[in-house]
Amino acid sequence: MQASAKTLFAVTLVALALPFCGAQAQTFQAASEQAGVELKSALTELTKTRETIAMDKIPLIRAVSGLEDEVRQQTAELDRLRRLRDNSDLGLNRLREQVEAIKAQNEYAAGLLDEFVRSFETRINYSETQLYAAPAEEARLALDDSDMSQADRFQKQIEVIGVALDRLGELTGGYSFEGQALAPSGDIENGTFAVFGPTVYFASNQSELTGVTFNKLNAAEAAIAIPGETFGAGIRKFIETKEGTIPVDATLGKALKMVEGNDSIMEHLAKGGSVGVVILGLGLICLIIGAFKVIEVTSFKTPAPENVQQVLAQIEKGDRTEASKIAGSMQGAGGALVQAGVEHADEKRGTLEEILYERILAVRPRLERFLPFIALTAAAAPLLGLLGTVTGMIKTFNLITIFGTGDAKSLSSGISEALVTTELGLVVAIPALILHGLLSRMARQKLGEMEQTAVGFINGVIGSRHKG
Repeated sequence: MQASAKTLFAVTLVALALPFCGAQAQTFQAASEQAGVELKSALTELTKTRETIAMDKIPLIRAVSGLEDEVRQQTAELDRLRRLRDNSDLGLNRLREQVEAIKAQNEYAAGLLDEFVRSFETRINYSETQLYAAPAEEARLALDDSDMSQADRFQKQIEVIGVALDRLGELTGGYSFEGQALAPSGDIENGTFAVFGPTVYFASNQSELTGVTFNKLNAAEAAIAIPGETFGAGIRKFIETKEGTIPVDATLGKALKMVEGNDSIMEHLAKGGSVGVVILGLGLICLIIGAFKVIEVTSFKTPAPENVQQVLAQIEKGDRTEASKIAGSMQGAGGALVQAGVEHADEKRGTLEEILYERILAVRPRLERFLPFIALTAAAAPLLGLLGTVTGMIKTFNLITIFGTGDAKSLSSGISEALVTTELGLVVAIPALILHGLLSRMARQKLGEMEQTAVGFINGVIGSRHKG
């Protein structure tokens, strides 16, 4: 039964499905035909599109190729500009380095020129400065002129170099010029100078003065040293005719400088300046006080032991009048001390000691007066010398600022002041210290003798009492 039912159910289903299959078949066929039509239309449209693309592709390819060429050109231009920029930066850096190098060379050259200009007049004979003073002075003024350009300053300095070169050319055979010189008498005389080698000779047009020039300290003109009467005519003939017997200094002027450097005592002391004057004044006062103290201390009289014994003998005898008379005959504070002892011989020992000690204390200030001033002089003189040293060095550095280090003569005044004041301070301090020590010792010796007299007198009086 079950098998029959299943068979029946299957037959039924087939019967029902047959109409639907026929309809489905017709639908698939229509769809297939429609799809074929649409495919053909799409292919036709695709063919047209491909033809359109093919037609548009060639201009686009050309346009892209043109753009690529333009990009390559712009890239090449960019690379070129970058190279130019790099080359410009490198060239600019090189130019900057060259500018810095040139500036350094200019500064070095300016330093050399400055030093040459500052020291030019010190390298020539002092008598020749009257010839070359004008260009040298203009060059020196240019150094301090902040408004002047470097080129103008160089021009002024180069003029000095030109003058120096011209002078070297003239020195080859010697040359002469007119000018002024300082005679030994102190007068300024006009005459003719002749430069021959390192020596400059002078013959006056106003007198018979002839000689060799040298630089005298603090003199405005070149001074004349007379080598001897035997050379006078030869020097004048040499200057007038360029032939003659002339003296030659084998030391190249150093001998004259050594003789000129031997200052007198007053000239040497004058180099100390104002501080040196103070030190000398203090030393003079100390010397006067020291001489007075020596006289005062040496003239201070103390009683002789035998005179004191005579007084004690009269006191022991009870003759106070004679004892007072003998004590009164003694001179100075020592006699007054014994006189006071005689007057108070009846006092107790302690009272008598106090009376005599009071007399000694009254004498001490007179013996020791002015000694502190001498000690103060001994202590203050080296300090004043140090003060002079400091002021002298300050003066020297100020001169270095103005004239530089090339002109040693301009620095001599400050250095001399620094050294001479130290010398004067020690010269005053050492004798003052010795004098104070001697006077103090002499004063203590006099006080010791007074104390010895007082003790001897007291012991003698007390001893006479016990005997009585």
